[in-house]
Amino acid sequence: MKRIERIYQYMQQHDHENIKEQLEQNTGITATEISESLGILRNNVSMELNELHRQGKIIKITGRPVLYFDRQAVEKKLERGLEQEELEFDCCEALLKKLTYTTVSKSPFDDLIGSDASLRTQVEQAKAAVLYPPNGLHTLIVGQTGVGKTLFANLMYRYSQHTERLSPQSPFIIFNCADYYNNPQLLMSHIFGHTKGAFTGADNEKEGLVEKANGGILFLDEIHRLPPEGQEMIFYLMDTGTFNKLGETDRSRKSNILIIGATTEDPESSLLRTFVRRIPIVISLPSLEERTAKERVDLLKNLLSNEAHRISKPLRIEDEAAKALIGNTTFGNIGQLKSNIQLVCAQGFLNSFDQNEEILIDFKTLPINIKDGFFHFSGRRKELQEISKYLDPYTVIMPERGKQLINSDDYEPDFNLYKIIEDKASILMDQGVENEDIKKFITMDIDVHLNSFYNKFKSTIQDRENILKIVNEEILNFTEDIQIKIEQQLGKKLNDRFVLAFSLHLTSFLKRARSNKPLKYTNIENVVNDKPESYAIALEMKKEIEAEFQIRVPNMEVLYLTLLISSLLKEQEENRVAVLVATHGNSTATSMVNVAKKLLGEGLVDSIDMPLDLSPKVVLDKITQRARELDMGRGVLLLVDMGSLTSFGSVIAERTGIPVRTIDMVSTATVIEAVRKSNILDMDLDSIYDSLKDFRGYGGYDSESAAILNDKPHAIVTICASGEGTAEKLQAFIERILETITTEQIKVIPIGVHEADKKMEQLQEENDILMIVGIHNPKVEIPFIPIERLFAKDGEEQIIQLVKQRDIIIKKSETNWIAREVIEDSLNEFLTYLNPKKIVPTLLKFASIIETELNYTMENTLKINLLIHVGCAMERMVIKDTLIYHEPNDHIPSTPTYEALQKANTACLNPMKLALTADEQYYICDIITNTHIKK
Repeated sequence: MKRIERIYQYMQQHDHENIKEQLEQNTGITATEISESLGILRNNVSMELNELHRQGKIIKITGRPVLYFDRQAVEKKLERGLEQEELEFDCCEALLKKLTYTTVSKSPFDDLIGSDASLRTQVEQAKAAVLYPPNGLHTLIVGQTGVGKTLFANLMYRYSQHTERLSPQSPFIIFNCADYYNNPQLLMSHIFGHTKGAFTGADNEKEGLVEKANGGILFLDEIHRLPPEGQEMIFYLMDTGTFNKLGETDRSRKSNILIIGATTEDPESSLLRTFVRRIPIVISLPSLEERTAKERVDLLKNLLSNEAHRISKPLRIEDEAAKALIGNTTFGNIGQLKSNIQLVCAQGFLNSFDQNEEILIDFKTLPINIKDGFFHFSGRRKELQEISKYLDPYTVIMPERGKQLINSDDYEPDFNLYKIIEDKASILMDQGVENEDIKKFITMDIDVHLNSFYNKFKSTIQDRENILKIVNEEILNFTEDIQIKIEQQLGKKLNDRFVLAFSLHLTSFLKRARSNKPLKYTNIENVVNDKPESYAIALEMKKEIEAEFQIRVPNMEVLYLTLLISSLLKEQEENRVAVLVATHGNSTATSMVNVAKKLLGEGLVDSIDMPLDLSPKVVLDKITQRARELDMGRGVLLLVDMGSLTSFGSVIAERTGIPVRTIDMVSTATVIEAVRKSNILDMDLDSIYDSLKDFRGYGGYDSESAAILNDKPHAIVTICASGEGTAEKLQAFIERILETITTEQIKVIPIGVHEADKKMEQLQEENDILMIVGIHNPKVEIPFIPIERLFAKDGEEQIIQLVKQRDIIIKKSETNWIAREVIEDSLNEFLTYLNPKKIVPTLLKFASIIETELNYTMENTLKINLLIHVGCAMERMVIKDTLIYHEPNDHIPSTPTYEALQKANTACLNPMKLALTADEQYYICDIITNTHIKK
């Protein structure tokens, strides 16, 4: 027999005939008595007695010593059952009164917090509904999620028994109509029952809830989920007291019940008018925010008391933590408050599981979403002062059971979280795991078990709504699953662009594949040879797509997926640190950012102004949302002036998971320097923060250091994998660019990525390094240009600007060397019959004619993509394997872009005895038009 069973058996065998006399003498069963009688350690006895009390098997009288009585024996003396809140008393006298007066003189509503204040009218309505002759009035309870509608209906039932309107044996049946709302037939069967053969699967006759509740109360939660025919059957029952099961035609069955319904919706819009007219009493319960300050604090203390009782430890809560818990109930009211308390108590219990002292709940240890509740009171000073009146700086809650406001509901966990923590901690401690590691391990369990409470009651689809306008939900769900798998495989988070980009690509592929038209691909096999990681992921995706959508994915599509994944991952790696400026005043932050933009161009920088009359919580929400939008995977530098703004960084970081560093006392010079180091120097978040935390403007810079730099030879460092091969080719490439822009001597020094960190310090001592170009950023305060950015629209311009910073004379460049080199190198990979070196001048002339005709200058990115495509198109003309445009030619209107292409075609390709077909020109037209529209 288990230890707890032995102790309970001892309790049952105790002398219960003289309970009254024992109470009069302040005697009863004690832990010491059981310990000595059964030979069990007293601490273990106390633990098991508390567990029996939690299970509702014994009655506890607090005091010194604590006394215990068997519940069944006391109920036998009372000749009635005890409620859960009647299982603990402050003194023997309180239980003695129960035995002396077998009828409870106090109304069940008296224990309801707010029954004499904000709920007074509702309580009077409920009493009137219950007592109205002959059988009471049917009632509808209306209120938001978590305000206590189920509890209120339960109190109405207990009040019916208290006033002897119902007998102690009368049933109280609870049914949530939402459980089967998508299956009306099954829903009706549960409520009214059915006959054998009434519908498919009805193999036996079934008794319904209306029949089971005969002589009592039927509580229908979420009653608005009842279909119209169900509402009609209910109001017929209300009118006549008769009903029929599904499968019966005559309403010959009788049931004398009082119906209480509950809904979160407006009855006038969610229920039949004929149904609402038959419900004479409508009770509207207020939200937690509409309750008085005292009631909210009382509710908090009562729920904390219940948790302290379950833990068997005192709780000490800081006033700011209490305010945060009270304020963070925007969607779940009392139910959410209960869930939040369970979460913070579980975490507090975990933090003190190796100690015997009280559990501390303070503001700094609260989860970020609960901390937000404190900002709810921003701008509500009077309300905050009212709540503060009922709170001490620290409130101690003893382990005594409070009033059971909510007995069994969606907010009550179906597990003993404290037991889970104790058991797992014990196992891990036995294995020699360190305390800090144990806490981290169990914290994950707490999150898994309790975070579901938050997800039950708030919508998470808002972020998806825009995507669902252009892709269907099946594809979006699949994409989100794929994102999780890739993140797990790579061990890093993908940004939101992945979901949109991949879902659009998948939509396009499925549409093409299901149209039964052959999928035409460009041969890109050689392009993905250097992307093994992305290719491996794409192969996994191929299997997932084929299994999910029952469609064959060609191998060439895998290569396209590889490029897509590689592009998205590369985009994430190339992103910069975002700079967000927030200051008090109507336009201070905006003015600073505008100055920085004018000096340095558009960077990843934005501003938020904080007028003095604006609530800090509103500003925090705005900054949090803007941080989410700005973050490109490398974090946010928050520049603020003073006050509450200085503390927002950690809150935003916890709320969003984005790395955030904060610098206060911001000035225009600080903003300019932050943008320069992010946008031009491409420094990481910590490096920017470290370099700016003591920055007080440009006046403090030492002019002597600049003079020392001028004595050193100018140099550019290139970093590639080995320092040879590619690095040397990059060296030659940059030297050719330098020849075209300046006559001054600038060395180009190639090094390998493995030696970059070691060599940079020596190179800086010997040279005036203008910039670093390559595949690796050594994180020094020297401008870094990734190889890819050389090919962007401003790649060559960046080199020119960085060279200009050393007062080096720049001469006019005759040729765009970067575009020419990239086009020629790329065509070397793609072309077989045409000589890339010889056709590049023709292609550049082709682009020049289009620019002249359309009167605008192409960006490098567009020019490179366009001319590579045109070069491939020229080869297709040679081998007579031209592309077919996806729309008939007679439906495509002539545009200025198309006319410019025809002129370029005639002027450049006709002398070579080549001519682009109309279909090829339409594709080229799309490239130019789409890029121009995006720009």
